[in-house]
Amino acid sequence: MAERMAFGVGPARIDIAYEEFGEAGDPPVLLIMGGAAQMIHWPEPFCAALVERGMRVIRFDSRDAGRSTRISDAPEPDVAAAMAGDVSSAAYNLSDMAADTVGLLDELGVDSAHLVGLSMGGMIGQTIAIEYPDRVRSLTSMCSTTGDPAVGQPKPGLFGSAEAWPEDRETYIAWQVRNLRTVASPGFAFDEAAVADRAGRAWDRGIDQPAMMRHFLAVLASETDRTPKLATLRVPTLVIHGLDDPMIDVSGGRATAAAIPGARLVTYPGLGHSLPPELFSAFADEIAHLVLEAEKNRA
Repeated sequence: MAERMAFGVGPARIDIAYEEFGEAGDPPVLLIMGGAAQMIHWPEPFCAALVERGMRVIRFDSRDAGRSTRISDAPEPDVAAAMAGDVSSAAYNLSDMAADTVGLLDELGVDSAHLVGLSMGGMIGQTIAIEYPDRVRSLTSMCSTTGDPAVGQPKPGLFGSAEAWPEDRETYIAWQVRNLRTVASPGFAFDEAAVADRAGRAWDRGIDQPAMMRHFLAVLASETDRTPKLATLRVPTLVIHGLDDPMIDVSGGRATAAAIPGARLVTYPGLGHSLPPELFSAFADEIAHLVLEAEKNRA
């Protein structure tokens, strides 16, 4: 299906760009991408793998990403202050993004869905499960964490010194390739051509630095540790994490699985903070098993 727009979504009345794959009658699986990323960062072959396993797949641009609404009337993001505890420049938090996501389900006429969230998308998925439990059939949290600062921290010095913001398409592509190589999966080939292609498409769809920083601040402006509330969930849950994730240490995934009653943890050696094509089938199998079991128990 071609890309579409949903207008006036959720309490914030924002516009959200989205795409659907698969049959309308199949179990709905909503893919929630991470910070500073767009729906196209869920690779089409991964979406196709889920469709092949009998799922209706929905991917979308969160606010401040791609072709969805930019929160341009917000304060200038002050990352240094936020890191020091002053989040007054944050325009929104994870609860606001969760409300957007539930609003998209409303627009699509989906009463509840299977959520699959990656990185910050996993945090948003966890927040939806906490705040809107009736809208969640199952939860898959990938490469994410609980918000507990004792777990899931990045590898020290991961990105080194800050680089100047790229001012043109080619510079942005090169910048993305460098940064994503840094967090890629050491056990799998780094597909530079695919990364460069998605970076170019992302640039064409819309990129700006303040929007990316607002995503980062949304995490900092949210409840620090979701662990106590995750312990109250009664939703079928799968936690996927790489043993070699430099962005969110595997301790974040382990803590997520330990916090949610009955959650299943699947870890992969050599997996970093990326979606290697070699694992698309394995990821899809795990998600499909969770989804189909949850659907069976709903019947």
